[in-house]
Amino acid sequence: MEIPKKMQAAQLVARGQIELREVDVPVPGPDEVLIRVEACGICGTDVEIRDHGMPGEPPMPFTMGHEYAGVVVQVGSTVDEFKVGDRVTSEVHKGCGRCHNCIMGEYTACLNFGNREKGHSASGMTVDGGFAEYALKHVNTLYKIPDEISFEEAAIITTAGSAFYAIDAMGGYLAGDTVAVIGPGPIGLALAQAAKALGADRVILTGTRKGRLEMGKKMGADYTVNIRDGEDPVQVVKELTNGVGADVVFDAAGVSNSLEDALNIVRPGGAIVLVAFYKGPVTVNISKAVVRNVNLYTVRGEGRRNVRRSLSMAAQRKIDLRPLITHEFPLKDINQAFDTFTKRLDNAMKVIVHPQQ
Repeated sequence: MEIPKKMQAAQLVARGQIELREVDVPVPGPDEVLIRVEACGICGTDVEIRDHGMPGEPPMPFTMGHEYAGVVVQVGSTVDEFKVGDRVTSEVHKGCGRCHNCIMGEYTACLNFGNREKGHSASGMTVDGGFAEYALKHVNTLYKIPDEISFEEAAIITTAGSAFYAIDAMGGYLAGDTVAVIGPGPIGLALAQAAKALGADRVILTGTRKGRLEMGKKMGADYTVNIRDGEDPVQVVKELTNGVGADVVFDAAGVSNSLEDALNIVRPGGAIVLVAFYKGPVTVNISKAVVRNVNLYTVRGEGRRNVRRSLSMAAQRKIDLRPLITHEFPLKDINQAFDTFTKRLDNAMKVIVHPQQ
């Protein structure tokens, strides 16, 4: 494939300011591939990076975007796992491979996070990402896209990967369980769908937005609780479980009262998995967990190769992320795409940017 010398990339040039710029097309190292990016999703983390920054962030200007898929157009000298023309999607995180956490498989918590000299990279966070016509990825982070899956769906597969990682972290066994999911955003909806696909008996989704709760019903939730309409999630869960509580609660909301709700919803001896980034310090009565022997877990990102599992589940149509995709824009309209996402215009959920348009 003919590869140009220059490309268009949406770069963060100052805090809160993204500009489309012409930059050099990168050249893959020995263990990297060059991808022609066909679709890149906007995530809440992108907004956080744009407006507030993240640890390990490279100097500005740099190219954002960490949810993307495309076609391999060039491979590094040691790469034989992929070939030119392969349709691929990727994980965000490439651990250093040498620290304790990476060796134990916890590469999204790499102890050398942001240290490129030691081999760590996180697309669009610590290195250039996918809001560009071309992007580099390490071979460790790539997966071939099954024929049944579009570039758009593959671009947001890390949403499902994060959901499956959350389930993986707490033991990965939900068959017959009652599962509560707090927060019907993309991750919460993916969690509801994944839990049902893995055999959960009842999935209860709580939130404040009617449209997203309705989507939750289509994606696997058996019951929804609209807090804005005065419905009490604790009461609903207790009624559905004969007063016992949910076996597992996923907090995908990350708001001031969501963890307290999780502590009130979970059964004694149950599990709470914290999936969301909280917007500030949270005060809760943690004794509710201690005296009732509740297990608390946290996850970051899409670790333990759960993107691979997600691709397989999507190809089998045991999960389906396509309903999450509500808006699509060409790269030149990157700021309109961000506005649509952040302001939730026209009930925006997942917004896809197309660098080749």
